[in-house]
Amino acid sequence: MTSTQTTAQPVSLTVHQASRVLEIAFDDGAHFHIPFELMRVYSPSAEVMGHGPGQETLQTGKRDVGIEEITAVGHYAVQPRFSDGHESGIFSWPYLYHLGADAAELWQRYEHRLAEAGMERDAPMKSAGSGSACASH
Repeated sequence: MTSTQTTAQPVSLTVHQASRVLEIAFDDGAHFHIPFELMRVYSPSAEVMGHGPGQETLQTGKRDVGIEEITAVGHYAVQPRFSDGHESGIFSWPYLYHLGADAAELWQRYEHRLAEAGMERDAPMKSAGSGSACASH
């Protein structure tokens, strides 16, 4: 069973503002400290993930992002409101487990995507209207 298919349920969840990590413990004994930046970069929202493979929006400038509020969504997820205004991601328990269990691989993938795009981790996000638009000549 992969971490995204886990049926483990959280037994505690703590938002640590000073260190900017979400601490979450599961009933199978797993215990993770997930950086807010990792959560923001891998937010399961359409704004970040797109509507299918290859439609992801590379997130930058999220190193110092905070969580201003976190709301329970039923008994299956939480929805954080990040300090940059992003609030559309719903983080299910299996997805948070995945972020915690696979954090090293996810960081590596993120750094690889940044390098491929020629971007820096702390670069400001481009607004939706800017960037390289292709014009027909």
